[in-house]
Amino acid sequence: MTTEEEMTVNERRKYLRKMKSRYIKAKRQARSQLLDEMEAVTGLHRKGLIRLMNSSLERKPRSQERSKTYGTEVSNAIRVIAASLDYPCAERLTPNLGWMAKHLAAHDELQVSDSLLLLLDQISTSTVARRLKTIRQDQPRLARRRPRPANSVLRGIPMGRIPWDVGVPGHFETDLVHHCGTSASGEYVHTLQMVDVATGWTETKAVLGRSYVVMKDAFQCILERLPFAVLEIHPDNGSEFLNHHLVRFWKETVKGVHLSRSRPYHSNDNPFVEQRNGHPIRVYLGHDRLDTVAHTRAVNQLYDKLWLYLNFFQPVMRVAEKTVIAEDGQRTKIKRRYDAARPPFDRVCATEGISHEQRAQLTALRDQTNPRQLLATIQELIDLIFSLPNAVPGEVQNVYDTLEYKDDPKPVEPEVR
Repeated sequence: MTTEEEMTVNERRKYLRKMKSRYIKAKRQARSQLLDEMEAVTGLHRKGLIRLMNSSLERKPRSQERSKTYGTEVSNAIRVIAASLDYPCAERLTPNLGWMAKHLAAHDELQVSDSLLLLLDQISTSTVARRLKTIRQDQPRLARRRPRPANSVLRGIPMGRIPWDVGVPGHFETDLVHHCGTSASGEYVHTLQMVDVATGWTETKAVLGRSYVVMKDAFQCILERLPFAVLEIHPDNGSEFLNHHLVRFWKETVKGVHLSRSRPYHSNDNPFVEQRNGHPIRVYLGHDRLDTVAHTRAVNQLYDKLWLYLNFFQPVMRVAEKTVIAEDGQRTKIKRRYDAARPPFDRVCATEGISHEQRAQLTALRDQTNPRQLLATIQELIDLIFSLPNAVPGEVQNVYDTLEYKDDPKPVEPEVR
């Protein structure tokens, strides 16, 4: 059942101007019927309608400016919360102002009152967007194809994309971000990133090179940390993901996992993880070259902190509805409606994919975490990463020094240059 929208002031005046000519020409009984109609359409009182019909219907300018509804206390609270969440957009920030204010107050980062919480709950997205424009951000935000031999593994893995409206967590889009700088020569650090389509839960791990040894170790670390089961892995067509070793690893490690892949040269088949390649990866690490064991370890320390910051505090938006509003044969125009922004942890808790014990443990972890201090630690780790020197030409880097699982025997060539 849909509720009828109220007319705006301008819409009412436009309607009344059209009715006025009929009202003036009508006789007494007809005027009464017109007043009944206008009363039903506009919702105005009958006496007020009579006064408007006998006036010019011109709107008078406001004689006194309206007082501010949201004062400096609200602006200061928005400033602190936005800084704690690294300045998200107003659409992501507004639905999370209330609980973040309480959370920061528990860590003595913000003074809150009942009146402030009430205002934060009722403030509109457009008002928050205007306030964000006046807040100065201290730190500005962080800019070839060739034919390859056919990969026989691809023939056994179906192509497509994960449905945008999948409601169960565990369907992961997967991608690899290169940190090679201006030169792709030699070995360098990559970021393995997995994004859950249903909840926006993000897992990241830095690897040195793209060998099976480092990729397997990164996937093992992610599986150990995930609070819910993996149901599907959906990478692009890169051989670092789709090779006999990794396909065997997934089938042996995660029983019943579904492997799928995107179509060649269709990056929009992995829209969620491709979007997250910009934020947080490029925003925090930029496009500089990282190519040493020390770089890999430091980046993984950063990702351990970002795992907590992104999944428990950073609100994300998800498409709630898609409507086709125009279709001309060549292009289809789609209108998307997004739901209220929530952190991925809240979205996971709203499903049955996480146990009560894990939910209680992770809730306690978030309650004891100060997001402002966590963000300060993240900035310190970023400074540490960029203070480390790059590899000297000819210097040997042992990838086994970057691994967390070293039970398997070393490969014949564990070193990269």
